[in-house]
Amino acid sequence: MPRLTLTINGRSVSARRGDTILAAARRSGIRIPTLCNLEGLIPAGACRVCLVEVAGYPRPVPACATGIEQGMAVTTDSEPLAAARRTTVELLLAERNHSCAVCVMNRHCRLQDLAARLGIDHVRFAFISPLAGVDMSHERFGIDHNRCILCRRCVRVCDEIEGAHTWDVAGRGAASRIICDLAQPWGTSATCTGCGKCVQACPTGALFEKDAPTRKGTMDLAGLAQWRRSRK
Repeated sequence: MPRLTLTINGRSVSARRGDTILAAARRSGIRIPTLCNLEGLIPAGACRVCLVEVAGYPRPVPACATGIEQGMAVTTDSEPLAAARRTTVELLLAERNHSCAVCVMNRHCRLQDLAARLGIDHVRFAFISPLAGVDMSHERFGIDHNRCILCRRCVRVCDEIEGAHTWDVAGRGAASRIICDLAQPWGTSATCTGCGKCVQACPTGALFEKDAPTRKGTMDLAGLAQWRRSRK
């Protein structure tokens, strides 16, 4: 496959044509923070945490959804980018109820980890604190909408890997909610296979196992995605 050469943070990098900036950076050992991205799934560019600057581009672009170009000059770490990422994460924290001390994923949460890495010790915005609801109707799993950051990992993994399309998004803006089938209780879903891939993909405590410590990251979702694509 033809290779392209670009620079990331002033360092010359060679990557495959068709790679995203995020993929090229990772293969070169350059870290770009992400939340909604999950290897193997089609990039959504939803969280905007992976924004990077590209010389000649009028505004930052999501690294997960932007393809590389020959001669591209990318900056992944600058004060404006750090400020934008802090603002994004603070807004996510303010939009729902993320009380880490009482969350099943405390110390194992991607949002919590990212906030710590960005040095966020307070939130500058007013907390909306909606009563978003909890659905415990499924035999094995639960969903706490108060912890949801609308990254859509659950929607995409259910659609792209499991092929069930149980999850979807309803509403707009801050009122958006992840819904099961046509906004039915999870336990009554006729499409859910109970595979647990959505729980594995969730980066926060929004989706969890009911009667056991939630162990996320134990499934090879990227490998499963590759296997599924090979069968099409």
